[in-house]
Amino acid sequence: MQRTNSRKTTVDSDTVTSVLKRVIAENGREHIRGYAFAIVCLIIVALSTAFTAWIMRAIIDQAFANRRADVVWIICLSIFIAFVMRGFASYGQAVALSKIGNNIVATYQRRLYAHLMTLSVGFFNEARSAQIAAQVSQNVSGIRDVLNLTITSTVRDLLTFVSLLGVMIFQDWRLSCAVFILAPPLLLTLRYLSKRLRTATKEAIHVNSHVLGAMQETIQGISIVKAFTMEEELENKVNKLITSAEHRANRIARLSERNTPLTESFAGFAVASVLAYAAYRSIYHNIPPGAFFSFVTALLLAYDPARRLAKLQVQMERAVVNAKMIYDILDMEPRQRDKPDARPLSVSDAKIEFKNVVFAYGKEPVLSDVSFTAEGGRTTALVGPSGAGKSTVINLIPRFFDPSDGEILIDGQDIAHITKQSLRQQLAYVSQQPYMFEGSIRDNIRYGRPEATDAEVEEAARLAFAHDFILAQPEGYDTPVGENGVTLSGGQRQRLSIARALVRNAPILLLDEATSALDTESEAAVQKALDIAMRGRTVVVIAHRLSTIKRADKIVVMQQGRVVEEGTHEMLANRVDGLYARLNNLQAPSGSADHQHGELQAK
Repeated sequence: MQRTNSRKTTVDSDTVTSVLKRVIAENGREHIRGYAFAIVCLIIVALSTAFTAWIMRAIIDQAFANRRADVVWIICLSIFIAFVMRGFASYGQAVALSKIGNNIVATYQRRLYAHLMTLSVGFFNEARSAQIAAQVSQNVSGIRDVLNLTITSTVRDLLTFVSLLGVMIFQDWRLSCAVFILAPPLLLTLRYLSKRLRTATKEAIHVNSHVLGAMQETIQGISIVKAFTMEEELENKVNKLITSAEHRANRIARLSERNTPLTESFAGFAVASVLAYAAYRSIYHNIPPGAFFSFVTALLLAYDPARRLAKLQVQMERAVVNAKMIYDILDMEPRQRDKPDARPLSVSDAKIEFKNVVFAYGKEPVLSDVSFTAEGGRTTALVGPSGAGKSTVINLIPRFFDPSDGEILIDGQDIAHITKQSLRQQLAYVSQQPYMFEGSIRDNIRYGRPEATDAEVEEAARLAFAHDFILAQPEGYDTPVGENGVTLSGGQRQRLSIARALVRNAPILLLDEATSALDTESEAAVQKALDIAMRGRTVVVIAHRLSTIKRADKIVVMQQGRVVEEGTHEMLANRVDGLYARLNNLQAPSGSADHQHGELQAK
């Protein structure tokens, strides 16, 4: 899967058409009533505008030339009614299109979020989360804009322009022909500008996503930024991105606004020519001015819809670029789909078996012919030097990734033929860096099992040795945790993570160095909670503490992606020249704390 921020987006006429067809197919039927109402309102706006131009001939001829007071009152009343109708119709179409557009944005935000949840962990490892969020937030409105531009331009602007053009032809076909002769060069010039704008628009979208992504990452990692005094370096980096975005935005402004002097010059020349011609006819041929004023009114009123139609291609292409980037995400196929024969997992003993498992990230091999068994209801510890592949083993059990060869069995069932949903429902996971979601402490624990009662949540917190510090919070269990639990200490977040695993009440527990990043006091509290959590469950734990390793029923020693030793602590510690014996000696009392926490950590 390619990174989303590097995917190429090309926009041509076929792309515009295909995206437009897809947007209409996905949204047209659902909102057909709302669009029908908006179209009726837009038709009223267009026809009332044309009526205003058409009635000018009667006003000039009857009021000023013939001086018919009885007709003037009827004309003025009709003009008032036309303006009132146009005002209410404009309000109606604006509100209707806004409601539809807001619903479309919300629908696609839901679709995007649901689809992102189907993508594998590998996708998120390759793609920067900050840029995905920035890309989604910037581009999701493109689908709404495609539809709204189509409706407003086709119905209001095109119909208004055609109606006014009809008035112009009806009043004076010779002057209308002159306008038609002048228009094609203008349209060709605008088409040339829109082509140049395509590349600039695409580049601007990518650069802006980089800017927002860099800012979001800085905010999320602000403690690291401050600790390593990275402010100046990151500021320089973001400044370069902002400058690049500014230059592209300025280029887009220059390109998109070049049509303004062109259209203004054309309009000025057309109006001046019409005035000169009309004045000539009135002076030398004594022709009444009513038709001329009606023509000029129609010409001036036609200017705005013509200008919007001239910009339509530029605006449509920008909206299509945004919409296509959303569809690029929605069209990404999940790497891991449940196989056609996949069935729910049935757990009895919760025994886990690795049989000749091979795995690689890309072309880089990580695991080679890994085989071992984690007995049901017992604890299996994975130990070994950094880079041995221990975390990869943990990640393969819930199928965050699939092995390239070999089998992983749970109670004799190959998890490759098990639905991921049923597999993960039987697992509880405690990571090295526990993540807290926006919401209260109670919410974060309950994510382990959404149907859990308040009593079950609090019982899990007691077992995780978290109940006391939770009650000490300002609002107890209802205390907001802040972004990623920023208001809590590392040990407190870890105990909440364990409570979340306990409330899940799953038969299999995966522990990925759950105490490695804690201070001694927090580690002791978390270890007590883990001892409770591990009772009666099949536990696979990446361990670096000697006490945890000694209590394990089985120790699997890994090195360079292979299993090199298996056995109990006593058995492996007594092997001469064994890897585990060497690592164990480093954790002897004479060894430093750094050694105790360094050699057995996983990456």
